[in-house]
Parts: sequence; structure tokens; C-alpha cells
Amino acid sequence: MSSVVNEPLDMVYLATATMDAQGVVTGWSEGAQRLLGYLPEEIVGRAVTELWAGGTAVEAVGRCLAGRSGWSGRVGLCHRDGHRVEAEALAHRVVADGGAAGWLLVSAVAREPCPPEADAAVGAFTQAPCVLAVFDTDLRLVRANADMEAAAALTEDRMRGMRLVELLPHPESEKTEEGMRRVLENGERQVLEAYLRVPGESREHAWTISLAPLKDRTGSVYGVCFAAYDTTRRHQAQERLLLLNEAGKRIGSTLDLAHVAHELADVAVPRVADFVGVDLLTFLDQGEEPPSGPLSGPITMRRAAHRSVLPGTPEAVVDVGELDTHPESSPSAECLAEGRAILYQVTDELMVRWNALDPVRAARIREYGIHSELVVPMRTRGVTLGVVFFARHRTPVPFDEDDLLLAEEITARTAVCVDNARRYQRERMTARALQRHLLPRRLPDLAAMEVTSRYVPSETWAGVGGDWFDVIPLSGARAAVVVGDTAGRGVEASAAVGRLRSAIRTLADIDLPPGELLTHLDDLVTRLAAEDDPEPSGATGATCLYAVYDPVSRHCTLASAGHPPPVVVTPDGSADILDVPNGPPLGLGTLPFEAVETELSEGSVLALYTDGLVEGHDRAIDEGLEALCEALAQPAPSLDALGDTVLHTLLPARPEDDAALLLARARALGPDRVATWEIPPEPAVVSRIRREVTARLMDWGLEKLVLTTELVVSELVTNAIRYGRPPIRLRLIRDRALICEVSDFSSTAPHLRRARALDEGGRGLFLVAQLAQRWGTRLEAQGKTIWAEQDLSED
Repeated sequence: MSSVVNEPLDMVYLATATMDAQGVVTGWSEGAQRLLGYLPEEIVGRAVTELWAGGTAVEAVGRCLAGRSGWSGRVGLCHRDGHRVEAEALAHRVVADGGAAGWLLVSAVAREPCPPEADAAVGAFTQAPCVLAVFDTDLRLVRANADMEAAAALTEDRMRGMRLVELLPHPESEKTEEGMRRVLENGERQVLEAYLRVPGESREHAWTISLAPLKDRTGSVYGVCFAAYDTTRRHQAQERLLLLNEAGKRIGSTLDLAHVAHELADVAVPRVADFVGVDLLTFLDQGEEPPSGPLSGPITMRRAAHRSVLPGTPEAVVDVGELDTHPESSPSAECLAEGRAILYQVTDELMVRWNALDPVRAARIREYGIHSELVVPMRTRGVTLGVVFFARHRTPVPFDEDDLLLAEEITARTAVCVDNARRYQRERMTARALQRHLLPRRLPDLAAMEVTSRYVPSETWAGVGGDWFDVIPLSGARAAVVVGDTAGRGVEASAAVGRLRSAIRTLADIDLPPGELLTHLDDLVTRLAAEDDPEPSGATGATCLYAVYDPVSRHCTLASAGHPPPVVVTPDGSADILDVPNGPPLGLGTLPFEAVETELSEGSVLALYTDGLVEGHDRAIDEGLEALCEALAQPAPSLDALGDTVLHTLLPARPEDDAALLLARARALGPDRVATWEIPPEPAVVSRIRREVTARLMDWGLEKLVLTTELVVSELVTNAIRYGRPPIRLRLIRDRALICEVSDFSSTAPHLRRARALDEGGRGLFLVAQLAQRWGTRLEAQGKTIWAEQDLSED
């Protein structure tokens, strides 16, 4: 086994020999021949001890080799001509191809006078500004420059003859040797990347390793040139860029404050710090305005997120979600007051100061060995949002200025996302507050029907949409139920809901039939759209379903403006879609709205809803309607339980669209609570009617209302006889109030006016308005009805 290094390094050669376990020479290199003068045929097969100058050295070498895999030291050898040669020698235990154990002996470098022109080449090799070495075809080191000596913490003489895996035991060394073998096999250069800690260094370095073949004049490969460059700073810069790129992708995936804070901690640990804590100012909790001016004094913040390389994050002083007050002179308070990041190297002097300010936090620093800390303010768009803590205790290298810049950049990107979440949360809270005031806060208690409602905001938008509903008490113990859906979301949609709901209540108050009410509402939406031009109103394109139920006749009249049809659940449990003529959405003004009338059995449930309940990206509306009918047909102990069943069956955990559901169970007022009289158009009949009304009130136990009811009935019946048109009808309804209704076929509505001193009439309606709690007029298909209500006392 032998190798020779050719020019310009041919003044340096490697003398190698092999021997078996018995000490017999089995191999002799050209370098060994040049060192000691023996030809291979003269020495192979002889005992290696014949080459040693002196028995003492032979015994010493024997003792050193016994039981070891390697040895190095200085020995004296005998030249063929008899003179003594002193050399540094290395011995490595090897296994031959046949499996027999033996030794590889490597001599120190022998030097011969080199020509002057080789001085520059030798100097360039020795002083090259990189780690440089030459390995022979057995991958054993032949030459090494000063940087290689520094990297391996060994001199060239001590390294000569050793393999890279012996110099630097590390998996990266094994990969590098594999690259060397490829170079020897194909003669092509190899470039490798490695990341390891060399002897004498406290941290790992990044290395770029270049491997090139060394060829003689004939083109034969006789070795490998090994060059390694410390690319740690470039590697760190690349890592920082990759981390910033990852932070840009991962941080801000949602508009949830806590989630954004957790994303920052996940990105930074462990690649930046061993512990990260994110504290946010408390004004963010309720979407309040940020504090004005610089922050001073003790500052209270809420821990939004933290993470550690240690399980359970034991370094944290407070848990996520808890409040923590930072003293005035604490690092976090100073950071927020000055508006700049601060880098701390934890020293004994600093610990004394912190122990006085915050003994709990100081104790955690000592307990877990935190030696370096960054405190970075979270600011953006002129608003201070909180502070981020970065700490190292398992990473031995302290933070430096590059780490500080990286932490500031990550925090700045997070601050933008937190501020976006803050603005979104504020708009969402504003819109939800507006919507809470626009939707019924409490449904009325009606004799006509039992009602319950459900509203589920969308999770994919601001949580506020244009779905709405209402329940409106009407005269004559009737009730109106309405559900609608406006275009758009957010505050604009809530404003549109407010306009529509107010308009419907106003139109319902004058007792417009459903079809006429939607026609007036359509005109209103069209005018609003024209006023908002060129930007269309959020109400444009709204849909609506309006229904009026009369518990006396059990008739329900419905009209639709582009809205999904209602479902009726009969007392026997069957659920059917009610066929309602579907007019155009509000705001188009193209076609009239046709109403339909149906009779509801007592105990029937009328279900009104918005399309978000039955329609989705993975479900057509027909499939949703079928599922709704199946859910409504399920037995339920109460109307509330039925509403919960419908939502659980039809809605996912995070609905894509807002959904509203209104359930109304029909009640009936039987003949025992209603009294009706057909009145001939004769003034003399008024006294008889008064007596019969009094008798009915006595039967109902309403003696206290006899006097006022007689006066109300007298005035209303007299006005109908005098100014109305037959047929005339009087109806008393005993509900939560006593309702008196007088109907006639005249469409002329009476007006309340103040009579003058000498006027003979004009006082009837004024008297009715004084005696009744509520009164009014409703126009019907034929004629009108004047009604007055008196509240029934609890007793």
C-alpha cells in the first residue's frame, strides 16, 4: 500500500507499510523505499523489528500496540545503508481482505530539498484562507494547512495518515468520505454542505466542502483535495430569510388574536429562542380604543400565548389568559415606554436589580438558567399592542444584534396581524351589538301562537350577516311572523336589517295585508337604492316572508318576496312544505306580490327560516329542504327542543352562512272566548247591544270593565250605524286584553279630532281613545274594522 504526492507537492511523500499480527512485513510502499532505502522484495516477509534501531524502541512499540486500535509516536529506524532515521509514526489496526488482522504503519513526512519555484505553491497551500487538506487514495491525510490544523485541533504531523472520520467522529464526516470515494471513482468534483461543531468550538458551524480529484501527468487520480469553507454567517442569513418567509406564511392565518399570538410562539421556538411569551394590552379584550400617549407606570397585560422547548412551559410566570402586572422599571415596562427592543445578557448585577422588582420572575430566571433575553414591543400603525419576550437557557449561545433584528422583524409582522385582528374584532363587536339591538331581544308572549327563534352567525365572515326575523302582535289577537335575508354582511348589512325591520313594523302597525305590505316594502327598498346610488344599498336584493295568523279563524295569510317556502308541521307529526307564490326579491319592483291563505290546526308548527339553514356548498337547497322536513318531524318535548334538533341536524360546527329559524306553534281561541253580534243599522239597537255585552262580561268575570266597555261599544256601534255601511258586526275577544271590534263595509276610516264647544258630534273616538289602552283601524278586503283594547288586570 503506497501513495505518492506529485508536484508541486512532490517534496512531500508518505511512507507506509503493512504487517500481519505476528509482526511480519506484508506491504512496502514507494515512500517507505525512499525513506529507508529497501526495495519491496528485500523487506517483505521479514520481521518489522529488523527495521527498528534498538531493542528498547521495539519493546516500547510492542507495549503500545498491545490491546489498542491505534498508536502514534516518534521512533528510530535503520536505513539500508546503516544510518539512523528519526520519524513520527502512526499505527492503525486493520483487517485484510481475507479477514486476517494486521497493522498499517505510516511514517512521518520525509522532506527533500524543493526547487525555489515550489515555495509559492507550498506557501499558498499552507496559508490558504480556508480549511485545506490532501488525502491519498486510501482516504488518509497526506497534507494539511494551518486552518485544517486549527479545525481539527491537531498538528499536521499528528494528523498524517489518519482518516477524516478519525479526526472528526461525526456522521457528516462519514458522508464526506463517501463523497471522496465518488471523486476517486469518477474523477468528478463534489460539493457538500455540512453543519457540525469542530473541536474547541462552543457552537456548530455551517461548512461548504469542495472535493476535487488530484491527477498526475498521465491523468491518473492519486488523491483528493479537501477544501472546507466556514459559511456560518451566510447559512444564518439564509435561515433567517427562511424563517421570515415561514413567519409570513404561518402568522396571521386567522383573525383571532389568541391564535395569531400562538402562531408567533410556534414559529420562534426553538429556531429563535428556547422560550417565547406574548403579552397583549388589555384594551384588546373588549375592542376598546388604544391608550393615547406613551405608556408609563406599572403596566397590566394579558398573556396571549407562550411556548418553550421544555414540556409544559415551566418558565412561564403566568398561564395563558391570565393578567400580569409589570413593574414600572421592569424590562417590559421600559421597552413599552421607550418604544424600542432591548437585549439583555443576564448578569449577577442585573439579577440583583430584577430580584428587587419582580422576585417571582427573577426566581424563574435562576431556576431555568436563562442567560439571554430579548424584550420586543409589538407596535404598528402608531398603536402599541403588547410585548414579546424571547429567552435562551438551553441554547448556549447568547442573543446578538442579528437575533435582535430577526425578533423585531417577526414581531413587526405579527403586530400587523394582531392589529388586523383587533380592527376585525372591533367591527365584529360593533356589528353584533347593532344586530343584537336590531333583532328581537325577547319574543312577545302571544295568545295566538307560541314562538321560539334561533340565530347562528357565519364563522367565515365577521360573524354578522343580513339574516333577521321578527314577531309582531297585531290587533284582534292576531300575530305576524316575518323572516328575511339582506345582501351583504357586516355593519352595512345590519343597517339594512334595521331599515327593513322598522319599515315592516310600521306597515304592520297599520294592519296592511301581507301582499300589500311587501309591495310597500319593495317601493321603500327601491327608493333607498336610488338614494344610495352609485353605491347600491345593502338592502337591495333582500328576500322576505311575511305571515299573519288569526287564532279565532285559525287562518294564516302568507306572502313571499323571493324567500324559501315555509314548512308546516301538523299535530300528527308530518312536515310539509307550504306552497306560497314566490314573488321577486325586494328592490326589483317588477311584479306584484300574491298572498295565499291556509288554515292551521291548533298545535301546528309553522317554520320560517333563511337559506343558510338549508343550503351550502356541499348541499343543494332541495336536499336541505328534505333534511329540514325530516328534522321538524322528529318528536320533541318542547318547541325549544325542536329548534335545537333542527340546528344540530342541519348546521355544521362552522357554518358558511348566517342562519335564522323561527318556529311558531298555532293556538286557537275557542267560542267561549269570542262573542259576535250582527247589528242592524238602527240607532235603537244600541241599548240592547249594551245589555248583551254587559251580560257577556259578567259571564267572563269582567265586572270591572262593564262601564268602560259599555261606553266604548256605544260609541263604536253608533259611529258605524251613522257613518258606515251595512253589514255591521260587533266582536268581543277575551285574550290577554279585552278586545272590542266593530266592522262595516265602508272603506272610509274615521279620524280623531277635538270637538268644539257647540259641536253636537266629534267626541266619540276621542272618548274611546281616553278609555282604551290601544285603539286603531284596519282596512280589509271589504270595509274596515275599528278596534279598541283594554288590558286585563292580574286579579
